[in-house]
Amino acid sequence: MATADITNNVRERSRPMTAEEKKVIMASSAGTIFEWYDFYLYGSLAAIIGAQFFTAFPESTRNVFALLAFAAGFIVRPFGALVFGMLGDMIGRKYTFLMTIVIMGLSTFLVGVLPNYESIGTAAPVILIVLRMAQGLALGGEYGGAAIYVAEHAPANQRGYFTAFIQTTATLGLLLSLIVILAVQGYVNGAYPDVPLLKDGVAVLMADGNPTMVKAFNAWGWRIPFIGSIFLLAISLYIRLQMNESPAFKKMKEEGRTSKAPLSEAFGNWKNGKIALLALFGLVAGQAVVWYTGQFYALFFMQNVIKVDSFTANVMVAWSLILGTGGFLVFGALSDRIGRKPIILTGCLLGALTFLPVFTLLTKTANPALYAAHQTPVTVTVSAEDCSFQFNPTGTVKFTSSCDIAKAQLARTSVNYETIVSAEAKTAIVKVGNTAIESYDAAKLTGDDLKKAKATFDGSLNAALKQAGYPLVPADNTSIAKAKHFFDIFTAQKLTIVIILTYLVILVTMVYGPIAAMLVELFPTRIRYSGLSLPYHIGNGWFGGLMPATAFAISAQTGNIYSGLWYAIVIAVMTVVIGSLLVPGGTHKKDIFAGDTSR
Repeated sequence: MATADITNNVRERSRPMTAEEKKVIMASSAGTIFEWYDFYLYGSLAAIIGAQFFTAFPESTRNVFALLAFAAGFIVRPFGALVFGMLGDMIGRKYTFLMTIVIMGLSTFLVGVLPNYESIGTAAPVILIVLRMAQGLALGGEYGGAAIYVAEHAPANQRGYFTAFIQTTATLGLLLSLIVILAVQGYVNGAYPDVPLLKDGVAVLMADGNPTMVKAFNAWGWRIPFIGSIFLLAISLYIRLQMNESPAFKKMKEEGRTSKAPLSEAFGNWKNGKIALLALFGLVAGQAVVWYTGQFYALFFMQNVIKVDSFTANVMVAWSLILGTGGFLVFGALSDRIGRKPIILTGCLLGALTFLPVFTLLTKTANPALYAAHQTPVTVTVSAEDCSFQFNPTGTVKFTSSCDIAKAQLARTSVNYETIVSAEAKTAIVKVGNTAIESYDAAKLTGDDLKKAKATFDGSLNAALKQAGYPLVPADNTSIAKAKHFFDIFTAQKLTIVIILTYLVILVTMVYGPIAAMLVELFPTRIRYSGLSLPYHIGNGWFGGLMPATAFAISAQTGNIYSGLWYAIVIAVMTVVIGSLLVPGGTHKKDIFAGDTSR
């Protein structure tokens, strides 16, 4: 069908899409899947990459720093939204797509070949974060263009359904990354021997004098999915080159109605700026924290907090994505009938109400020994002046006080504890049940005295925790969930985990499935790319992307493995209130091309 035929009838389009239009939209979705795959590889391998690039930093802060490197890609996403949003509104959707996919693909490939800290020192983590920022810039320009491109092709009464295909790309990209990781991990660890762990070029020895060994995948195999993404880049470029420009944008450009200054037009006046603020706080912020809690923090929580091995955690999450991804299309189609806002806000409200009991149930199911151990009271009696805030994003602060040492050790072993502040406490005292263990001040000790104090404290604390039922040694924790292969999920324990995670994914599909159509409908065509992209990427880049790191730090500081969830709960409730009172409803009935006839 000719472009003129499409655009001449663009206001009345409630007909089924043509085969050519479907081909274009599916091609756009496929390219976006590959771009999300590139971006999410790091998130799936954050713990392994953290050990490769952040070995100079204290172990107690390594996970937080690794997650912040992941978040670096999100922090710059709004800047990518500004740059590529402006280009998309000025020169078109297609050419912006080509730029974003090239930047994303090359950045991902370079992460795969980047030497680690042992090889090039502090340059390694610096370059890694720069590459993550480049990925964030590219993704900042990708999503808005893909959502708009599909919406401007779709029949008017099916925008929610067809843009939901774009919404699936984020989850499918994560799923593809997990499947590739699982396949490569299984092959590399099965075909290659373990590798000695090195520090400053020397093997790290265990207590018995033997070298500490790490799996081949953790040592070097993790690079393969990154390097292999260069083939996805080639495929994505081919797909993008076959795409046609959006008919609505092409018609507007031919008539000379494109915006000469889309950023100032979108955000420089209160009429459009108000819409952007309402979209951010009344829709996207809550959507973002529900999305990242249900997918990324759930994966991080399983691996790093409740100590499920990475292979099993990836298998469980992968199955939940397989089972739940269809919800994007279901809720996208439903939003064409009843509206976008009610579905998005209901998903936010359900998340706020159920996150705490759901994650508690996840702990109880996946690691019952740890859950049972949490019933034993653990306290840390400290002087208020002796304690620091445990959030250390730069990795430069040395936690040496007796309070900090005690809390760091408890956080590493996922202990729930209560802090008791006492003016009489000179040295932190950890009490596990009826057993009291005195901590030590590392700043006042040196040499053998420091080593002896550390060994005494660690040994006494671990013995008390083990006596209380804490499963400190994975091999001794026979009750923890463990999958031998991808299809090893058919036990009551593992099926329950998959059901729990699938529920979280369904919440994700509720808030994320209709959001693209909703945002498209809020902005006129001439500034749609810029207007949509910035609130979306501030919400998802800052509120959502920082969620895992923030939640982990809050939990470490408060002494409760679930307290970090309050970050998501508070933001989700805020969105429900603002969205209910101020965000306009009924946008699914709106003519998205109305008002575009004036310059």
